[in-house]
Amino acid sequence: MQRYKILHRTYYNFTGLVSLGPHSLRLRPREDHELRIEFSTLNITPPATLLWHRDVEGNSVATATFDLQVNQLIIESETVIQQFNEQPLDFLLADYAINYPFAYLPDDKIMLSPYMAIMEHSTRNLLTGWIANIWQPGEQIQTYSLLQRIATYIHQTLSYQIREEPGVQTPKQTLSYGTGSCRDFAMLFMEAARCLGFASRFVSGYLHVPQTTDFGATHAWAEVYLPGAGWKGFDPTIGKIVGTDHIAVAVARLPESVPPVAGSFVGPPASSLNVGVWVSKY
Repeated sequence: MQRYKILHRTYYNFTGLVSLGPHSLRLRPREDHELRIEFSTLNITPPATLLWHRDVEGNSVATATFDLQVNQLIIESETVIQQFNEQPLDFLLADYAINYPFAYLPDDKIMLSPYMAIMEHSTRNLLTGWIANIWQPGEQIQTYSLLQRIATYIHQTLSYQIREEPGVQTPKQTLSYGTGSCRDFAMLFMEAARCLGFASRFVSGYLHVPQTTDFGATHAWAEVYLPGAGWKGFDPTIGKIVGTDHIAVAVARLPESVPPVAGSFVGPPASSLNVGVWVSKY
């Protein structure tokens, strides 16, 4: 078991007094048999009323509402977790899913179908050709090995680039530019996996990177549903399966569904945003 401390600070500065609308906060890690929350606190300035719920994906969401007009909004989340996913390869697939290709069982496919839909027909054609660089139909391959190949290929052939702009690049854009952020690489991996008939979803969370002293950012990767093992994470930004250093906060069928902080304000239009994330062993 490894303990981590996560500090996530978000600062909005406005050019004048504004009225804040409700804000949705997805900052609390997803608890399961591999991750337990030991301590968690959420401090907000100005004071906010919080209502907690779980969304359709089971993510923990706090809705913050405000009474005061302000020229600054500060959201600070501090969490200590216990991470037990120290052997990410220690899983068993159902016999029928060990080798690719395979088909999901009918009952499972009903539940998984939203996570198998490709964005566009042209995307399928593009990614089918791209996948041919690492796997050809008819080649005997284990399911895990194929998915790992995709993650490794993205890591080795594309350049990581921090992007401050909102939104996620399409797979066509990422392959055309040859660069992308973690969320862009996660999207490319998801769509490639879906082209092969896998159910895949987007994950937003944190990554512990040793020997990092500067403030970081949230991280993103993808999960694939593997019969017998459940949802397993793959991180194409580093080309590896998700392990102890990954801390999931929210999952979704589409990346834009799970921003860490989302809300509105009424007042002067200009504003600035500063975000800092620190993940340390504890």
